Amino acid sequence: MSSSDVTNFFFLFQNLAPTLPIMQPSHLVTSLENLLSEKVDQMMEWSSRRSVVRMNGDKFRRFVKAPPRNYSVIVMFTALQPQRQCSVCRQANEEYQVLANSWRYSSAFSNKLFFTVVDYDEGADVFQQLNMNSAPTFMHFPAKGKPKRADTFDLQRIGFASEQLAKWIADRTDVQIRVFRPPNYSGTIALALLVSLVGGLLYLRRNNLEFIYNKTGWAMAALCVVFAMTSGQMWNHIRGPPYAHKNPQNGQVSYIHGSSQAQFVAESHIILLLNAAITMGMVLLNEAATSKGDVGKRRIICLVGLGLVVFFFSFLLSIFRSKYHGYPYR
Repeated sequence: MSSSDVTNFFFLFQNLAPTLPIMQPSHLVTSLENLLSEKVDQMMEWSSRRSVVRMNGDKFRRFVKAPPRNYSVIVMFTALQPQRQCSVCRQANEEYQVLANSWRYSSAFSNKLFFTVVDYDEGADVFQQLNMNSAPTFMHFPAKGKPKRADTFDLQRIGFASEQLAKWIADRTDVQIRVFRPPNYSGTIALALLVSLVGGLLYLRRNNLEFIYNKTGWAMAALCVVFAMTSGQMWNHIRGPPYAHKNPQNGQVSYIHGSSQAQFVAESHIILLLNAAITMGMVLLNEAATSKGDVGKRRIICLVGLGLVVFFFSFLLSIFRSKYHGYPYR
């Protein structure tokens, strides 16, 4: 038994002393061992029913905060009730469930690690006790001692993908979790439908395939790929960030992340549309300069193109300034 355990046992004994009869040290150790055994057995029973144990305030204080404890606990603080309208919480909860199921049904499963969740509507006092004002939040409560700064998962920077959570847990607990995702055939079905559609189109137009050599069509397809890549879609696919962030205190929704090290999915969609609008403006300017039509019509096209470029590029620059603080240009 370590010195920290002895200290925890001493404080627990101090709190229980007024209600307990006088016991010898050996009896006290036995009682604490029995209490620890009961807590572990209870957590194992709950985990056998569902991979993520739901906690209210009383359960959290007894099984997560209070000693004695020889197991680590991962807690997801969230707000899943429909009236909270936290879409990010639902997305994070799905990834959390995948990770917890991967641990629960793995051969390495043991009583050294448990996954729990505290919903705001079931444990508002826990949120107040921890001075927590945002959801979802993932925290690790170690088997010994109090949580440190690194025991709070950096969701905004890393995202909440199961694989990222598993890596963080491995760093904090030395428990390796191999993530097993349920089969998802939606991508395969979508690809099969796309191939079938393209094949059917080519078959119907087999006598006239001039459209394959249409430069405008290929240019539009290339631009779509460029817009998707430059807006950060690949980053979203790798990191799995939330779509947006809703402040649980005032309900304000943020679509633009305030840091240059992260982004929301909605932010990449906004950037994609802005890039498309700027490109359209440049195309109109080129059309006005190279066409040989009516001068008045060309002037209107030029003004529209110039307006698109100036307005949407200014908007894009303002977003850039909000993420890179101190950027001097407007």
